[in-house]
Amino acid sequence: MGSCLSSDSRSPHPGSPASAIRKRKNSKKRSGSRNSSFDLHKEELLHRIPGRMFLNGSSEVASLFSQQGKKGTNQDAMIVWENFGSREDTVFCGVFDGHGPFGHMVAKRVRDALPLKLSTHWEVNIKSEDVLREISLNTGSSLYPEDAVLISAEESRLSIDVEETEKHLEVFQTLKESFLKAYKVMDRELRSYTNIDCFCSGTTSVTLVKQGENLVIGNVGDSRAVLGTRGEDDSLTAVQLTVDLKPDLPAEFERIRKCKGRVFSLQDEPDVARVWMPNSNSPGLAMARAFGDFCLKDFGVISVPEISYRRLSEKDEFIVLATDGIWDVLSNDEVVNIVDSASSRSSAARSLVEEAVRAWKITYPTSKVDDCAVVCLFLDSNSNNFSTASSTEDNDKTFVSMEMTEVSNNTGGALSPPALNRSCTVREGEEISAVSNEEASEQDELLPKTEKEWSALDRVAVGGSKSKKK
Repeated sequence: MGSCLSSDSRSPHPGSPASAIRKRKNSKKRSGSRNSSFDLHKEELLHRIPGRMFLNGSSEVASLFSQQGKKGTNQDAMIVWENFGSREDTVFCGVFDGHGPFGHMVAKRVRDALPLKLSTHWEVNIKSEDVLREISLNTGSSLYPEDAVLISAEESRLSIDVEETEKHLEVFQTLKESFLKAYKVMDRELRSYTNIDCFCSGTTSVTLVKQGENLVIGNVGDSRAVLGTRGEDDSLTAVQLTVDLKPDLPAEFERIRKCKGRVFSLQDEPDVARVWMPNSNSPGLAMARAFGDFCLKDFGVISVPEISYRRLSEKDEFIVLATDGIWDVLSNDEVVNIVDSASSRSSAARSLVEEAVRAWKITYPTSKVDDCAVVCLFLDSNSNNFSTASSTEDNDKTFVSMEMTEVSNNTGGALSPPALNRSCTVREGEEISAVSNEEASEQDELLPKTEKEWSALDRVAVGGSKSKKK
């Protein structure tokens, strides 16, 4: 489905808000070019980290695949990062679905920057907790020395169980705080970018960190995470791990309403609730939470992730993260069955995307196929073997250091307020081939293309006009 709608014309006229945006961008061209050069250099270094995958491919623990739809530039992005944070038992995964004229750039920027921010805040939180724990042990270890001898074997086992439970809760709480901080800093940083206009562009984000049997998920938008697990009769069952954060969910709707935003559907797509500004039929965002989309941040749209925790068991086999190009045409059960029946793990993500494309053509024969991005993370005993990702300690330390510097710089600088006269205008352009581009072309996409007409406004439609479901 379309994500945003704009009531403005598709070709900006002289003196129009869209025209003013172009002039402002041109005036910042020199500064933006410097930022772009630095960003591309840092991105090149980032892509060289072993165990970090962002293109179509696979490892012993994961399978990734993304395919451009028929609407223009592929706005989906994905990542799997093994040995995340220099931890051998830890992996980070995420998929990101961009929307708006710069959605493809926002999605890739979040894909690259968010894991670094999460790793940074996680490390800081762990060190803080270690200090507190050491203080607690030093002050409490000798309070009741006689009682320790009297603990029975049964009480000892109970103590171990409680300690194990507390350990899992501690992992969750630490990661939860880290997710919240990382998402907050990421969104604030997007607002300050000079080379990516995030006013009417943004991205979803469903990300996870798996550390041993601990699984923590952060979700913003309507991408989804689903678990494939075995039931009591050993049949494969789909368990949805996230909620699609749509504007018509009661809690989301009430927050938007209190912030003076409006939620309603267009007549030609009554099942798609959208968020609109108080006095303008734009942009029509089809989700209640997102990175970017600053035109709606004062009207109830937020970037605060919904955080969830699951302690994995031996019955849990794999997790599928995917953008809505998959979920719009396939059910959770269909998805886990497709992954389970794939000829090999390495082809699981690709098989799922191919099935989704076929389903699009059958279900919506007159609509353009949406972009699709899939990450399949396998959880069984083999998933503990991270041999495909060599040690990244030195690299991770380098980027954590860079990230901490960036966080410090961004929090100290003043952020210019958004101007409500910007528009979400879309300019028609030729479709780009569905052949997937490699790393070199991805760097080109991150450069602002203000001179090129563009037509891939995922989740964006024109108020009052016909908007086809993807």
